[in-house]
Amino acid sequence: MICTRCKNAMIAWIQRNLVRSCQFSSSSRRKGYDDTIGNLKIGSHTRVIFQGFTGKQATANAKESIAWGTNIVGGVRPNKEGEHLGLPVLPTVRRAMEELKPHATGIYVAAHQAPAAIEEAIEAEVPLIVAVAEHIPLHDILRIHSMLSSQSKSRLVGANAPGIISAIGHCRIGFQPLPTFSPGHVGIVAKSGTLSYETVASLTRSGLGQSLCIGMGGDVVAGTNFVDALRVFETDDDTECVVLVGEVGGTAEEEAAAWIKDYKKRTKDPKPIAALVGGVYAKPGRVMGHAGAWAAPGEGSATTKYNALEEAGVTMVDHPAKFGGVVKQLLSSSGRDLKGIMKSASNAAAEQKRGFHTYRPRPPFGTTMSSNPQLQQRRLHLGTQQSVTLLKEYGIEVLANPPPEDDSRLLVITVDRTARSPCIIVSPTTKEDQIYQRAIHIPFEYSSGPTKADINTALEGLQMDAAPPATKAVAVDLIGKLITLYHAKEAVALEVRLKISSSSDKLEIYSPNLSFDDAAYRSTKRHSELHQQRDLSLEDPVEVSAEADGIVYIKLDAPTPNNEPRNIGTLVNGAGLAMNTVDALATHGGYAANFLDTGGKATSETVKRSFELILQDPRVKVVFVNIFGGLTLGDMIARGVILAFKELEMAVPVVVRIRGTNEKEAQKLIADSGLKLFAFDDFEEAAAKVVELSQK
Repeated sequence: MICTRCKNAMIAWIQRNLVRSCQFSSSSRRKGYDDTIGNLKIGSHTRVIFQGFTGKQATANAKESIAWGTNIVGGVRPNKEGEHLGLPVLPTVRRAMEELKPHATGIYVAAHQAPAAIEEAIEAEVPLIVAVAEHIPLHDILRIHSMLSSQSKSRLVGANAPGIISAIGHCRIGFQPLPTFSPGHVGIVAKSGTLSYETVASLTRSGLGQSLCIGMGGDVVAGTNFVDALRVFETDDDTECVVLVGEVGGTAEEEAAAWIKDYKKRTKDPKPIAALVGGVYAKPGRVMGHAGAWAAPGEGSATTKYNALEEAGVTMVDHPAKFGGVVKQLLSSSGRDLKGIMKSASNAAAEQKRGFHTYRPRPPFGTTMSSNPQLQQRRLHLGTQQSVTLLKEYGIEVLANPPPEDDSRLLVITVDRTARSPCIIVSPTTKEDQIYQRAIHIPFEYSSGPTKADINTALEGLQMDAAPPATKAVAVDLIGKLITLYHAKEAVALEVRLKISSSSDKLEIYSPNLSFDDAAYRSTKRHSELHQQRDLSLEDPVEVSAEADGIVYIKLDAPTPNNEPRNIGTLVNGAGLAMNTVDALATHGGYAANFLDTGGKATSETVKRSFELILQDPRVKVVFVNIFGGLTLGDMIARGVILAFKELEMAVPVVVRIRGTNEKEAQKLIADSGLKLFAFDDFEEAAAKVVELSQK
């Protein structure tokens, strides 16, 4: 049950920020894009083109999608014209729109090429644009959303998302693992790809199937969010129940909770809704695998999101494997025809099996393995002295010795994920327990910057509207200089603390905390002089060494209830599932020593390397391998586990739980290995065993 303090904080946040965000999104600048939500209703009628159509990965994906039933009508390759897979290839998206009349396009190009491809699709007015590539620079996406906000023809899904798929209409635009999906009547919207696959599998095993599944994606800014998806599901006749899969970072879950409250009030027979939120035990201040899995000042935690949804009447679960049983119960208790829903799903699934026979999962686009070190670095944080030097270049002088925090104020230039634009965040206090309640987000247009009214709102939020004119002028100048830096160096967040000197009314600036978009450097080599300042000596050497292998490893060391030891090593594929594994273990009374995401491109060698990283932590008493084989093949993971046992000195027990693609082959490999492994299918049983072993 939500505590009074959390409830009051949540209400204050909604009154202060959500209302403003809704006003911002319903203005003339945002109204046009909202009108494109209906474009998400894909199905058997949807005509699809691929950009990058003749590429190796796009070709393989197209073959699978066509065999499944997706109506792909052709594709685009710049400066080329002809035929591919028996379908027309055209040199531009505009030509494709004129001649092929598509309803949707899938962007199947690398991250550095994706922004131009998305912009071309917007200019050609393609109704639905699906961008799956990871590591698209944040400021490129902000510029794209500045374009989208001024039009009413095109809707974006992604980026860094598995895409969108209509199981009931056999239309896939993305790289979702097809054998996991089954036609049915449950709508899904998720930030995490892997968590969505396990959710889908749970529903499929329960005989429910899915209607429409929307991958919101794990980037900082999503083209389609939870509220957008909920508006589609509300009027979709094929959807009887909705599942939301969220995680730490942003405010999309709180906004969904507010929408759900209103929906339940105005609807006589609302569709039941279940949800999961990952990252309850995420490490504060760290990017947890997904580029968007971090909370800005004034944003709530995963717990805040969980409480908001629960307060809105959403049924919460702690692991996606539970969704099947929970949704069945929700459908039954809501008075819906559960038997009829399951019969319809069963008939549709039987038809699907007759029409689709082969599928071989492949890695997501834009995430190919690379020998480039620091592949998984999500943000560059500058040290204090580096930050002071950079700010001085932009005419901002910083105090060498921070003053006492009393009466200090917070100023941040970062991203407003709801407005899909940059924003100013201000708080009249820097006290951690008060920022969430008192911070104000002020979104502004990416290209033109904040208005005079926005600046005045910022001054009011800083409680500087009554300050001497000279002091206010310095604050206004500071905001302008930080925004200039934000654009020039493609920052993610620029944070400083302010204080008005009691003796001179001078504005003192101190404690800078600056972070920049790593993708801008990794994908396009922009700002190399800045990113080469990264000081590895200030970082955990194990975490740094993991990056070279494309692994995200984060040591967890926050205090636990009753000071329980953090002695469980975790090895998981997918950032969302990795966060959820840490959370779910805690509900069983066990605490993870690390977060480890092998990524969707895990190989046997990657798994072996993951074991090496985990075993460097002397706290670890047991290792939990929790894999859902969506894109990652279960048997390949099993071989990696066996390889690690043979080549490493495994002095601790290992519990393995592998489900999904090739799960039977994986389980047989483990069973036949003769190794001392504890193998489980069920997550609850596996987690209970892990906790038992950790307490010996």
